[in-house]
Amino acid sequence: MSAQESMTPGWVPERLAARLPYLRRRGLLTQAVRMFFTARGYTEVETPCAVPTPGEEVHLAAMATARRDTDGAVTPLWLQTSPEFAMKKLLAGGAGPIFQLARAWRDGEGSATHAAEFTMLEWYRPGVTMDGLIAETMTLLRAVLPPAVTCRGVTSALDRFEVISIGEAFDRYIGVDVLASVGDADRLAAASGVALRPDENWEDLFFRLMLGRIEPQLGRDCPSFITGWPVPLAALARRDPADGRVAERFELYVCGMELANAFVELTDPVEQRARFVADRARRHAMNGKPDWPLDEELLAALGMMPDCAGIALGFDRLAMIASGAPRITDVLWM
Repeated sequence: MSAQESMTPGWVPERLAARLPYLRRRGLLTQAVRMFFTARGYTEVETPCAVPTPGEEVHLAAMATARRDTDGAVTPLWLQTSPEFAMKKLLAGGAGPIFQLARAWRDGEGSATHAAEFTMLEWYRPGVTMDGLIAETMTLLRAVLPPAVTCRGVTSALDRFEVISIGEAFDRYIGVDVLASVGDADRLAAASGVALRPDENWEDLFFRLMLGRIEPQLGRDCPSFITGWPVPLAALARRDPADGRVAERFELYVCGMELANAFVELTDPVEQRARFVADRARRHAMNGKPDWPLDEELLAALGMMPDCAGIALGFDRLAMIASGAPRITDVLWM
């Protein structure tokens, strides 16, 4: 896209005409996704977009807003970075299998595959294992996409998929035992043959290696599910009972793009609180930006949640893959 095109509003006739095939394919995809989940016994839900607590992810920046009440009182709010917290409360209340096509916002994001305002397809199923969620995700992809998809010059066939652990990926593409290095940036740098940057910690280096050396190998010939994330990167995922060093989390790559992030959900409020407190300390040290209250409702709800797994899938990227659109803006109406 030229600089002039990027400054032209998306509704201008010539720009909209060029994008209409992608946008119409997005509309069909939306219908197909809703039919898929409804047929499988899911209930579609809608949760608030402006919330007191937008999330606790260290590296995501939330957008601030506020609500003015009839008595003039002003309540600070944030545009959600994900509907995850609200949907987990519904699970605790007994909603059963649920899904949502939710608007989400993340400040400071923008590229050919990122938008600051985007749509998240998120779903949760009580009683499902990580393997079961991987199988259901592939069933969804095969139901709403053709047998092979091409996007941004990469073709993925959907008749097969691969499941690789983080440990296997680092060993295969870098030759490193990454789990043996957790928390030790010097050890990971030496084993990887890279120089540690000023103030770079283990997590920073992990993601530098992940983005630079491993991600370019993923989701190319077929979808890649990357499992077994180190516990410090577990977020809201449960520890793997078979290996306490890792969490029951996977990321999905298709056509070379990260498409989804999934957890077998942590339902221990004590451990989740400790993780939140640690993440807050790291976030404050990184940016010192305004903060929000801890979601005490969520922590209370976790103890009532059924065993379940959930997944957040970038719907706009799925629309790119379905239509072959080269840029995320091609599948956004405005």
